[in-house]
Amino acid sequence: MSNKLNHSMSLATPDAHDLSKKQKLAVGLGVVGLFILVLALFNFKLPNTTTFLTAALSLISVGIILFANDAYLAKSKGIKNDGVWFKSISSRGTLGWITGIVLTSFYIVLYFFEELLGAATNGGENTGLIALFDPLSQLLSGRPASQWFVYGTLYTIAILAFGYKFILKYRHNRYEQIRTISVMFFQLAFAFLIPEFMYVMNSDLPYYDFKNVWPLNYYNFEQYRIKSFINGGTIGMFMLLFGLLSIFVITPILTFKYGKRWYCSWVCGCGGLAETAGDSFRHLSDKSQKAWQIERWVIHSVLVFVVLMTVA
Repeated sequence: MSNKLNHSMSLATPDAHDLSKKQKLAVGLGVVGLFILVLALFNFKLPNTTTFLTAALSLISVGIILFANDAYLAKSKGIKNDGVWFKSISSRGTLGWITGIVLTSFYIVLYFFEELLGAATNGGENTGLIALFDPLSQLLSGRPASQWFVYGTLYTIAILAFGYKFILKYRHNRYEQIRTISVMFFQLAFAFLIPEFMYVMNSDLPYYDFKNVWPLNYYNFEQYRIKSFINGGTIGMFMLLFGLLSIFVITPILTFKYGKRWYCSWVCGCGGLAETAGDSFRHLSDKSQKAWQIERWVIHSVLVFVVLMTVA
């Protein structure tokens, strides 16, 4: 008996999850952009950091946009999750595990070993990956980049580029499109650009992301922050007052009226990344009752801890 598949009897072709030529090109462009970042990470001397940084971020962004265009615009409107359980990166395959390990390692280095990214030590100059982002940081705020500026830039690029992909995927749903544009706007404007511009206007002001409400910014009411607000003049006092209003007035009223979605789905950078870059992986989350109970215990335990630390 022949084992050859008769395509005329198939509901979908067995290779439907394979990448098209345009998608392969898009992936290739993105990989080249990431490769430039890796070269900088390992301290390869790039002749013109401005050119290479522009090329890296542009290639990554263009790669995602081209991939999204070919994945969705050539098809009819409607949610398309074709092949998510067949792709290695989105089905707990080898690429998925590699991606998870790389991202986890990056976060460990970011928080605890920033010198491995090239952060300046003892008054020296940045090197490596962080030095690659110096031109952009100098352009926006007139100061060298830090590991947090590098992270913020990549975070914003991810939300903007994958947000575009999400908008195409849900182009049949106006609510999802507007909501995605909202999180893209708040990330770009409130989390990335405004704090940089505020530093230019008054370098004594602490970094402040107006959309990052306590207890997410658990450090906002620590003593050194309070002193910075007070010493920051009128703007500093406004930031302190806004922080208090966001906790006791703005958040309670909006949450009572709309539930937590007004923040998690429309404003928050964490939710923004989950809804954009994380959209292709949402099917992997545990939907069981036990997982929901664990989530509630963890959330409320962290909240209690943050309250105690803030009061202390």
